[in-house]
Amino acid sequence: MKFYYIYILKCSDNSLYVGITSDIERRVMEHNAGKYPDAYTHDRRPVTLVFYQDFTEPNRAIDFEKKIKKWSRAKKQALIDENYDKLQYLSECRNATHYKYNLDNEFDED
Repeated sequence: MKFYYIYILKCSDNSLYVGITSDIERRVMEHNAGKYPDAYTHDRRPVTLVFYQDFTEPNRAIDFEKKIKKWSRAKKQALIDENYDKLQYLSECRNATHYKYNLDNEFDED
């Protein structure tokens, strides 16, 4: 069975990099070796693997990678720290138009 990995690297400048691979050990070594000079991590080496999750379905892995690439640093850090309560809190919509905050949705107490 082939596995696909979504991973997060912490770079030397404390930024976070999200990627996908089918060989996590090889890919982290490539990042640290600077194999690709145009890569985001090239000038931010060394990098440290701080999170990974494996998938057996490539499309699920790709979808998850796209999703967490859009996340804030705080959400990524909550995932890394396995702080799922904080991750859930950070994932909640806080827009004034959200149903939780819309006063028109309040029930009258008559």
